[in-house]
Amino acid sequence: MSNLRKKIAISLEKEMPPVEEYKAKPGTEIYGSLVFNDGAQKQYLSKDVYKKLRATTLRGEALDPSIADQVAQGMKEWALSHGVTHYTHWFIPLTGLGAEKHDSFLDPTAEGGTVAEFDGKTLIKGEPDASSFPSGGTRSTFEARGYTAWDPTSSAFIQEGINGATLTIPTAFVSYTGEALDFKTPLLRSVEALSVQSLRLLKLFGNKTAKHVFTNMGPEQEYFLIDRQYFELRPDLIAGGRTLFGAPPYRGQELEDHYFGAIKERILAFMMDLDRELWRLGIPSKTRHNEVAPAQFEMAPIFEKSSIAADHNMIVMELMRKIAIRHGLVCLLHEKPFAGINGNGKHNNWSMSTNENENLLEPGKTPHENAQFLAVLVAIIAAVDKYAELLRIGISGPGNDHRLGANEAPPAIISIFLGDQLQDVIDQLEKGKPSSSKSGGVMELGVSTLPPLPRDATDRNRTSPFAFTGNKFEFRAVGSTAAIYWPNTILNTIVAESIDRIATELEGAKGDFNSALATVLQKEIKEHKRVLFNGNGYGAEWHAEAAKRGLPNLKTTIEALHAMKKKEYKQLFEKYKVLNEKEYDAREEIMWERYVKVTNIEANATVDIARNQILPAVIGYQSKLANTIGLTAAVLKSGQKGQNDLLANVAKGASDLFEAIEALDELIDKANEGSSLHQIAASLKDSVIPQMLKVRELADWLEGYVDDEAWPLPKYREMLFQY
Repeated sequence: MSNLRKKIAISLEKEMPPVEEYKAKPGTEIYGSLVFNDGAQKQYLSKDVYKKLRATTLRGEALDPSIADQVAQGMKEWALSHGVTHYTHWFIPLTGLGAEKHDSFLDPTAEGGTVAEFDGKTLIKGEPDASSFPSGGTRSTFEARGYTAWDPTSSAFIQEGINGATLTIPTAFVSYTGEALDFKTPLLRSVEALSVQSLRLLKLFGNKTAKHVFTNMGPEQEYFLIDRQYFELRPDLIAGGRTLFGAPPYRGQELEDHYFGAIKERILAFMMDLDRELWRLGIPSKTRHNEVAPAQFEMAPIFEKSSIAADHNMIVMELMRKIAIRHGLVCLLHEKPFAGINGNGKHNNWSMSTNENENLLEPGKTPHENAQFLAVLVAIIAAVDKYAELLRIGISGPGNDHRLGANEAPPAIISIFLGDQLQDVIDQLEKGKPSSSKSGGVMELGVSTLPPLPRDATDRNRTSPFAFTGNKFEFRAVGSTAAIYWPNTILNTIVAESIDRIATELEGAKGDFNSALATVLQKEIKEHKRVLFNGNGYGAEWHAEAAKRGLPNLKTTIEALHAMKKKEYKQLFEKYKVLNEKEYDAREEIMWERYVKVTNIEANATVDIARNQILPAVIGYQSKLANTIGLTAAVLKSGQKGQNDLLANVAKGASDLFEAIEALDELIDKANEGSSLHQIAASLKDSVIPQMLKVRELADWLEGYVDDEAWPLPKYREMLFQY
């Protein structure tokens, strides 16, 4: 280990900070204490205002603007009681990260004093600069005005810092001309669209009391933790969140001993702090465990309404980063921080329910008899097949390109796993009226002291990108850094279209409803059953089978973005008023821009690190080796074949690395001479990225030859196993 890395290893021996009041105040006592939730609203609002606000937040009714001043007053008094000094409208621009501008409550008085002010107008509308966020041409530098609009369905909360606290108000973000400049607004629109179409379908089944249909999410979040001082010695991690160099460790994940293993004390201290911070913010963090790769972990929450779950997931990622620093760690959320071992995903558990708490994806004990469930299920199957390319677009990005299709994540081919029970019911329905449902039975474990276990009716499939898991679908292909508003906006919209089509056919059908339903569902199954696949999504044979079925296989972000140009996709979002043409085009443009920017950052970082750190270290070791061999030969008066071969290997490696770096530098310049974003992106994918891999291969090979003390970067075996 180099002297530099010996110094930083001291941080690994630091005492772990205690988890404050963990035993003194249980989670039940602190849960939601920093949220302007039901309890706080009851305390700080009048009964009438409270009822009107809850009608919006719980039942989705239109907000009564007359209550804004009283809500603002109550919210302010509640915040001041927690020591809050500032407020902010918090929104999610098209960077995919949270944005906030803080304003003090204090306004000066004529007498030279100050008073805390916050009114309904300030609560409802803010005005941040709109020109400096990605807008895909929607805004330009001289068109700076943008508005934030209070989202009453997502509760205000308090961010606590070392020296103070800030009232944080979730909002939507739109331009002066009304276009959505954020991820939240289209998600809220998509929920509205799905609700309208779903209520039509429910009425056909006799449900005349449901007022709204909501989508729910429970996004599992995977992440890595490494020692902070190792991170600070890795410019690639600092620049882009993933390692651009690093030879495979002699021990990785092949022993399969990290998954669900005992959680080390330092990591558990971080997890406990994270849970408490999340609970204070009313975020239902439920599960924590070691993931498959060394230094990889996961947290999973309980289901919430989709817009709230998306907001909460943004807070989860931000708190993971902040709390890790307190423990001398750094949280890596990139989809592929380390080559050769598993990367990070964000399994997006999705379902539909009414305001009467009926889960529309609950099959019941006899799903073959549950006609309403089957209609919703078939609609989802049809939507996923018809709009598979859109779902692939929703999970696209340069980070996820490194993960999708490897033996750790679903393939880029979008398919659905239903499991044995539902697949059997769908097969029966295609041929006629289904008459039975498979049951799981009971497992006898062969040990008298162990109780018999009820067996689920179907197994799970970790290789499917879109899997049914009991009473929900798990969209497993979503990347770990994703702002999940976007993939869920797409999912909600395509299901709305599918339900709309089925409801329209049923409304226009004559005669017996059940016969018409069977006819419609059978037709949909025959048209779209190709997307159903219960087998191994990692296998090469599935790629061949998927091609025979005509399923799209968009292996990279570039291929997905080309598919985004299809007119029918743009028209779909316009039809359901989720995105207008300008908003849709803006998102496409921003995705192209992001691909180019991220790839350029990584390519230039590869050149810089290889040229200024790795190559000098190799040449320095080469010089030291040559001097040693020369002195040895002078003393022994004989050839030293082994040493000479080692020197030749290192010298050849250094020469090859130099040439590869120079070639990469030239290719970066040439790629960026392209006349359009599309051309630049294609050149980066086809020429720059392969050359980056060549530079890496040479550097990683040299890592195995150069003296450990001379190597300038912390190695995989250090970062992944010392915490």
